[in-house]
Amino acid sequence: MPDNGTYIGRRHGFINLNPGNEKVMRDAPKSASEVRASELRSVLRELNGSSTDIEASACISSDGYTIASVMGPGVDPDRFGAMCASLLALAHRAGQEINRGNLKLVLVEGELGIMLLVHAGPDAILAVAAKPSKNLGKIILDSRKIALKLLEVLDLNKLKANS
Repeated sequence: MPDNGTYIGRRHGFINLNPGNEKVMRDAPKSASEVRASELRSVLRELNGSSTDIEASACISSDGYTIASVMGPGVDPDRFGAMCASLLALAHRAGQEINRGNLKLVLVEGELGIMLLVHAGPDAILAVAAKPSKNLGKIILDSRKIALKLLEVLDLNKLKANS
């Protein structure tokens, strides 16, 4: 830590507590992946806010890396992402085996709620956890819309990275 100020957190950076010393350190700018994750979390919050039944959501790469998530405490996003990607891959293979075409959605129903896995393009998955709901159709429609928004953010970030 430098001696020209006191660190009070990532959000605020350094504050100069030495009146004669005018140097104030600021945090380094966010990386492209941090900006992308922030944009994706904003989209996920939109989904979570669309229904009181939606409890958590995550954007996961097809290889199981959690890109962004809005989840409660006690959930390991990396482990959750890896399991969702594996589940989706197995469901895809099972669908291919019985000639169902390209997989669009996986629905897992448990005693305490549902989980949806929706493709967000060829390289990403939207995972949604929700309470048992009488309005499952709305949750599915909202999830599909949000998956398209996630794809737009991911594609826009790819374009920025390539330019």
